Amino acid sequence: MKQELSFSRRIFTSFNIVFITLLSLSMLLPFLHIVAKSFSSSEALTKGKVLFWPVEFTLNNFQYVMQDFSIWRAFGVSVLITVGGTLLNLIATASLAYPTSRPEFKGKKFILIMVLFTMIFSVPLIPSFLVIKNLGMLDTLWALVLPGLISGFNFFIMRSFFMNIPSTLIDAARVDGLGELGILFKIILPLSKPALATLGMFYGVAHWNSYQSAIYYINDPRLYPLQVKLRQMITSDAMMDTEQNMASMALSSPEGIQMATIIFATLPILLVYPFLQKYFVKGAMLGSVKE
Repeated sequence: MKQELSFSRRIFTSFNIVFITLLSLSMLLPFLHIVAKSFSSSEALTKGKVLFWPVEFTLNNFQYVMQDFSIWRAFGVSVLITVGGTLLNLIATASLAYPTSRPEFKGKKFILIMVLFTMIFSVPLIPSFLVIKNLGMLDTLWALVLPGLISGFNFFIMRSFFMNIPSTLIDAARVDGLGELGILFKIILPLSKPALATLGMFYGVAHWNSYQSAIYYINDPRLYPLQVKLRQMITSDAMMDTEQNMASMALSSPEGIQMATIIFATLPILLVYPFLQKYFVKGAMLGSVKE
């Protein structure tokens, strides 16, 4: 028999539906506005006719972006930082989270306090810059990866996940002759795919969207990631200095090109997320609950 909801419960449910709908629209409509502008003509954009649907549909803006070699070079740098940096992040985080998750490890309390300290107090910019400079990492991609190699938040999630793995399984592996590295790479990590996928998404999105580190530590335009290139295009007329097909440029507009570049920079993450979604929720929940 279907149970009827009370009046107050129906009001609460209706309020939640309206609130979530409005919240979703506040996130979706700006993106639809950007998409509409990226496919609209220069004349329609100049006259302000575009809202949430393309006006005078055209692909000229995307054609301009695809012909700009500097954008593709920045895209390659972002892919390299995201893939390579995320792999290093996961290896470093797992290497620290595994020993501190085992009860027999001595001195783990000190390490946990130090990691927690980094979450409360961030490193000031000037000391951070001096460290990067003295290590010879200025104008190198290492400056965009190594300073944030281990996130304290992600470390505690992975450590909590490792603590849920039965100790009897690890003890059995030791009896069979596996060392600690063998246990980590042959048993712990294969069982931790949901956690690795979740933290990989966290690290990957952070690398893909970061631009402050590149502004601080990179002076060579050839090493700029895509987000810095996008920032240049939005805040200046740098895109006018590139060698382009003039006919395509004449049919495009600076605003339309900017919107097309935003879509170009956002699309890779949107395409990757559906493949990791099934691991994402599971990994976040398992890493947050301890038996």
